[in-house]
Amino acid sequence: MSDNTKTQLDLELMRLAKRVEELVATIEHLKEENRALRQRHESLAGERASLLHKNEQVRTRVEAMIGRLRTLEHST
Repeated sequence: MSDNTKTQLDLELMRLAKRVEELVATIEHLKEENRALRQRHESLAGERASLLHKNEQVRTRVEAMIGRLRTLEHST
């Protein structure tokens, strides 16, 4: 193998090694981003459940008030 061919192969190996390092860094970044997104999703799902529960409580209270008002209306 000539020195020129060996140099070209070395350069190509270095280029490939650099690309592999870049891909590994990208994968790590995506893993972290995915973890953060999953955590945010869980937080938002919990917040949504809480708001749905509060909404149901308010609906029940409003319906009870309407019922009381109707009762007062019929009694007068």
